[in-house]
Amino acid sequence: MKIAIVGAGIVGVTTAWELVSDGHEVTVFERRGAAAEEASFANAGVVAPGYVTPWAAPGMRGKVLRSLLSSHGAVKLRWPLASRDIGWLSRWQKACKLETYLANRARMQRLAFYSRNRLHEVTEARELSYERSDGYLVLLRSKCEKKLVQPGLDVLRAAGSVFKEIDADEARLIEPALNPEAPLAGAIHLPDDEVANCRQFALLLKWEAESLGAQFHFNCDIAPLSRAAPTSLSLASGSDPVRYDAVVMCAGLASASLLRPLGLRIPMAPVYGHSISAPIREPLNAPRSAVMDERYKVAISRLGQRVRVAGGAEIGGSLDTMNPAAVQTLYKVLHDWFPGAATLQSGVQQWKGARPMLPDGPPVLGASGIPGVWLNLGHGSSGWALSCGSARVLGDLIAGQDPGIDLEGLGVERLSL
Repeated sequence: MKIAIVGAGIVGVTTAWELVSDGHEVTVFERRGAAAEEASFANAGVVAPGYVTPWAAPGMRGKVLRSLLSSHGAVKLRWPLASRDIGWLSRWQKACKLETYLANRARMQRLAFYSRNRLHEVTEARELSYERSDGYLVLLRSKCEKKLVQPGLDVLRAAGSVFKEIDADEARLIEPALNPEAPLAGAIHLPDDEVANCRQFALLLKWEAESLGAQFHFNCDIAPLSRAAPTSLSLASGSDPVRYDAVVMCAGLASASLLRPLGLRIPMAPVYGHSISAPIREPLNAPRSAVMDERYKVAISRLGQRVRVAGGAEIGGSLDTMNPAAVQTLYKVLHDWFPGAATLQSGVQQWKGARPMLPDGPPVLGASGIPGVWLNLGHGSSGWALSCGSARVLGDLIAGQDPGIDLEGLGVERLSL
């Protein structure tokens, strides 16, 4: 089949790889000048399937309200709030019901474990070499946090995650550079989880896909799809339409507007996150892999010779405006746990990304209901953790094959409920 993919983030690139590997003629269109330049660019890089869970959860509304009153709160509302954001928040609140949360969590975690296996298969088969390290440590600052995390541990057990509750001394054996003066009541160690450079992987896999014949076209802003010819693409600036046998929409937030003429209403909104990346000053003072500060929901990752600190969730505002308070929280958490690990006087990269999030959590995979138009979108903050599995699922669905994983609740029909 002659297939067009719109979007070359981590989801678009992995989709291109799977489809070209299946023997399809694949062309990818990306509005940016290179692959993985938006939400895939400077994320935390954590691949922890057991921690992939919907943001819409029981008690989350209260957490958001409390967070608004804290200078270092993990969740913030920013002005202006667009009508899209307000509508999204309304649907998000409804998805916080316990039964809805439990169903969506199971959907996401099935896909996350499947995706991690596929990531390892592709890495081994193509002998890809990128910045990565094993192990993930969730740091608990107080006894209260140890108590509050217990329901989350039940989730990990149910999901089949390998983990161990450890005390502060054991945590410091795993991550010797942890600040000895920082209060640490204990930690959760997940030895099978990992941290890896999402953008590096995307660029390597793009080259692999190109070696099999996939074509990537950058600086191509695609016009919204046409109801009369949904599998024909043209440039937003104007060009003759080119017809394909199938179109796969992987364009993140832009997907909603591109699909709207087809009558598809995708309730996505940007949930913004920040990160800082800095050169390591002294390797012995830096993390070996990745840690998560449970209180502030901030991850600190070792990526080669750099430390990346990422976290926060903002609704409203704009992508172009960095939030100084959010960035300051990242610096605070880095200093709390790994003082002196990074050179912060120069060479620091600050980044803000828009996560394309659906209100209930899981992405949408598979047929759109419009002949020839397929969807792989709405992965939110879990795009890296879900991308390889989502792409393989889509490849199997297009081929008419059983993907070997339960896809209940991951189809577009979920959004009309």
